[in-house]
Amino acid sequence: MPHRSIPGTRGRVRPVTVHGAPSLHTPCTDVTAFTPELAALVEDMFATMYAAEGVGLAANQVGESLRVFVYDCPDDEDVQHRGHLVNPRLISTGGLVIRGPEGCLSLPGLEAGTERYDETVVEGFTVTGERIRVEGTGFFARCLQHEMDHLAGKTYADRVEGRRRRKLMKQVSKAPWNRGG
Repeated sequence: MPHRSIPGTRGRVRPVTVHGAPSLHTPCTDVTAFTPELAALVEDMFATMYAAEGVGLAANQVGESLRVFVYDCPDDEDVQHRGHLVNPRLISTGGLVIRGPEGCLSLPGLEAGTERYDETVVEGFTVTGERIRVEGTGFFARCLQHEMDHLAGKTYADRVEGRRRRKLMKQVSKAPWNRGG
């Protein structure tokens, strides 16, 4: 088996963009070239995700409005899934809709019950331009849907409704990282 470096070990930790920044609410653009700069961005994203103790991170969370995300996330059977997707497309969601606690590195310290399907299929490319298909179940399916939302300019807070949304927005307004808080 060839030696492969651990993702993120060559990357630099970037600041994570917090809720309220326009970049988190603007759809990301497709990557048009598979370059060394793209590979470096993915390494930086892994380093940032690990430093922040997250399970996924989208490029717009580190100030790059590109359709790229990384993940290192378990499913409900404790199988760890690690990788990245460039220009991903949501192929399908299915199974049960489950409301579960969801957090985000861009809303640090907060979480809210968010409804997600427990099965997800996403297709895209690697940093070298190879096609890839990722199938997720359980918590990993939630992670994939969460990161796809980021690329569409949404956060989990956009999916929360009613009393839960009011409570979350009140917490956001009081959060120390919130510019208005």
